[in-house]
Amino acid sequence: MSRRPTIIDVARAAGVSKSTVSLVFQKSPAVKAETRAAVQRVMVDLGYVYNRNAANLRSNRVGLIGVVINDLRNPFFAEFATSLQMALSQRGYATVIANTDEDPMLQAQVVGSMIEHGVSALVISPTYGGEETTFDPLLRAGLPVMQVLRKVDPRVDLFPFTAPDYQRGGEIAAQHLLDSGAQHIAFVGGQEGRAVTQDRMAGYLKALHARGMTPLALHGRATRAFGRAMALELAQSHPQVDAAICFNDLVALGMLSGFAEQGRPVGRDFRIVGFDDIEDCAQAYPALTSVHCDIAGFGAGVAQTILAWLKDGTLPPPQVHTPVRLIVRSSSTGAP
Repeated sequence: MSRRPTIIDVARAAGVSKSTVSLVFQKSPAVKAETRAAVQRVMVDLGYVYNRNAANLRSNRVGLIGVVINDLRNPFFAEFATSLQMALSQRGYATVIANTDEDPMLQAQVVGSMIEHGVSALVISPTYGGEETTFDPLLRAGLPVMQVLRKVDPRVDLFPFTAPDYQRGGEIAAQHLLDSGAQHIAFVGGQEGRAVTQDRMAGYLKALHARGMTPLALHGRATRAFGRAMALELAQSHPQVDAAICFNDLVALGMLSGFAEQGRPVGRDFRIVGFDDIEDCAQAYPALTSVHCDIAGFGAGVAQTILAWLKDGTLPPPQVHTPVRLIVRSSSTGAP
């Protein structure tokens, strides 16, 4: 080779991406040992010399983090994305945010575009379906990638996962309703079979099993419209049910509307608990009891974790679940 070899030459000869070669230089634990060895052999063969000073100058100009969200119309996800963006901005990093609208093909497209435009790392709340078309290119790119709020790719050693402790949230919600005197508690909302639905139901099922009570699950889209429809469904087909834990606050707020339409009091006659504690919970009538996930603090924590990985090579634990607590309001107590 007549000219001085470049990092692109190393990547091409080693059969890896430029980002992977950079991670080798940074001694990132995200790179497999055999890949690291192959890259180092090519560097010797080509006579490539790593210029750390030049790399540091480049890194001072690179500060773009990709954020991919499955549903930015949902206030829960919007608050997370906003909190994450603000925390990254305070550390001098810019964000590019994409909404995939629960579309796997769109998700693969936006992730590919972010890789092409040189994001330094990526945080994704993924949609379901076509996981390989999203995560395999990220693996080849060698970027630090975190799954948040939803675990879709099981390779948490490569794509670490963090979320609020959904199982604990379901348990404390169910225990609260049982302690309040509820006799028949339904779980309403969430697509059947999805891991996030199973996680949010798990604590509910545990609490009911301990009391020898029979669960009732009404699955469906996590929307206000579904919640409103389920208020009528419960009244017509399951009149014995006197309380509900909802998959999220949107379903719960829809149920409040549905019961108001029927003229059925919520709080004493029927008790409702939501999940996520979005801002609307405190403003609804009656005010909505909800599992508080501290999504603002969660977003700030994710920012800290992804930057520690990116800058210091500190690989996050495979799975982390952050604390939750129940905010009790009148929808489950009848109190003003």
